[in-house]
Amino acid sequence: MQVKIINTSTHPLPSYETAHAAGMDLRTNIESTLTIRPMERTLVGTGLFIELPVGAEAQIRPRSGLALKHGITVLNSPGTIDADYRGEIKVLLINLSNENFIINNGDRIAQMIISKHERAEWLEVEVLNDSARGTGGYGSTGK
Repeated sequence: MQVKIINTSTHPLPSYETAHAAGMDLRTNIESTLTIRPMERTLVGTGLFIELPVGAEAQIRPRSGLALKHGITVLNSPGTIDADYRGEIKVLLINLSNENFIINNGDRIAQMIISKHERAEWLEVEVLNDSARGTGGYGSTGK
């Protein structure tokens, strides 16, 4: 799938780091160092603008290393970029640790996955087919 992109940052385009990676790392495009205090959230720009084909979405997800080592995650994870959005890709980060976290220009802060999706059409019915789980709800399948 080809995706049109404008890169207004000084950093390379997002790329897959390994042959079988699903996500591409996103880098910050900020003028000065940014500090996120504990339990603070902030929106961080990337300098990237994309035009996705109809039927595709971009999902913005946390980087596992930042989450594990520093408590930094994407607050609305996964964030969704729709095919008709043309604004700058920005990442909503939150610091869930007890320490300040410093972000520098060019730091890898999130990953982006491009995927196809379906659009649903609702079919109103009076009864749904039974299933093994039924109406068990949260936690009904065990630990």
